[in-house]
Amino acid sequence: MNSEIEKLKNIILNSNNIVFFGGAGVSTESGIPDFRSADGLYQNNPETILSHSFFLKNPEIFFEFYKKNLIFTEAKPNAAHNILAKMEKDKKLKGIITQNIDALHQKAGSSNVFELHGSISRNFCMKCRKYYSLDDLLDIKTLVPLCSCGGIIKPDVVLYEEELDYDVINGAVKLLKNADVLIVGGTSLMVNPAASLINYFSGSCLALINISSTPYDSQADIIIREKIGETFTEIYK
Repeated sequence: MNSEIEKLKNIILNSNNIVFFGGAGVSTESGIPDFRSADGLYQNNPETILSHSFFLKNPEIFFEFYKKNLIFTEAKPNAAHNILAKMEKDKKLKGIITQNIDALHQKAGSSNVFELHGSISRNFCMKCRKYYSLDDLLDIKTLVPLCSCGGIIKPDVVLYEEELDYDVINGAVKLLKNADVLIVGGTSLMVNPAASLINYFSGSCLALINISSTPYDSQADIIIREKIGETFTEIYK
């Protein structure tokens, strides 16, 4: 075990006020691509297709792209998700702030999760606001899913041109302001406004776990250049 991982292990053992902030790297070990990696989806600039205006004008193209590239029904929680759920159960972890939309934290058993960019598991009719689960959405055979009232069913994910949910932001900020330890994992901290939220943290230890460098490295007390799942597995051996 390297010295930085050993240091983080000791901090986790001695703290009961930890917050975790995660990105795409948390789910890559579950087989979900990191779309912003060197060969990821975002190299093909899908921002246009995943924008609010494009969704309204071209729902057929949007849903074809969305179902193919953002939904992974076979993905299961990995070591990172499972250990974070254990940390919450053990009263060490106060909550999770995630940029992911895959709902794997909840599948692993975590309950206090703030999903900055929404979730594929929730869908709502744009006309009557009727709720549809992911299974409900996928069971609809038309390319553009329609509600029984005739309205388009929209995934509860934050598209480009849309603002982050006010209540989610407030909950995340409150978590960060009150935390003693912030563990940031699997994110390059390049996507704002989500990444800038960690500026609200003023606790005693900031730990960054990411393969590549981040703009916040100079502020970190611990930097671990490993995969998040492998790091947590090492800590919880």
